[in-house]
Amino acid sequence: MELQIKEEAPLFSLPNQDNAEISLLNFRGSYVVLYFYPKDKTPGCTTEACDFRDSMESLNALGAVVLGVSPDSVKSHQSFIGKESLNFTLLSDTNKEVLKMYGAFGVKKLYGKEYEGVIRSTFLIDPQGKIAHIWKNVKVKGHIEEVREKLEALRRG
Repeated sequence: MELQIKEEAPLFSLPNQDNAEISLLNFRGSYVVLYFYPKDKTPGCTTEACDFRDSMESLNALGAVVLGVSPDSVKSHQSFIGKESLNFTLLSDTNKEVLKMYGAFGVKKLYGKEYEGVIRSTFLIDPQGKIAHIWKNVKVKGHIEEVREKLEALRRG
């Protein structure tokens, strides 16, 4: 069953790049930009992560934190953060439980072939823990602007 806007965001805890357990519950009171991406250090994922990095000041000013989630290991996340100077938390979902919970893992098509993989998705979660907006099959170019505009609109009420 697909998640809907205004629905309670499913709670989870995952290890971050420092192997510390991070819980979604810790971020109540803030907007959370929860984005799911396929793989550290690949071209599209690096562009997306760097876009979030470069926009962190304006996102923080809007009361938002960014959490990136992929099936990569904690060690891979450490390396990715170091290489790209990322200034936000990456969470490791090696068993893909949270990815599946959010509908960010499933059947994809590439060159006419079907396979299972991470569906690039972003969820904007409001300070009360409800889903405020969902972007599925995200196109990296221009995505950060869409997220910022949606945050600004929500903050205006």
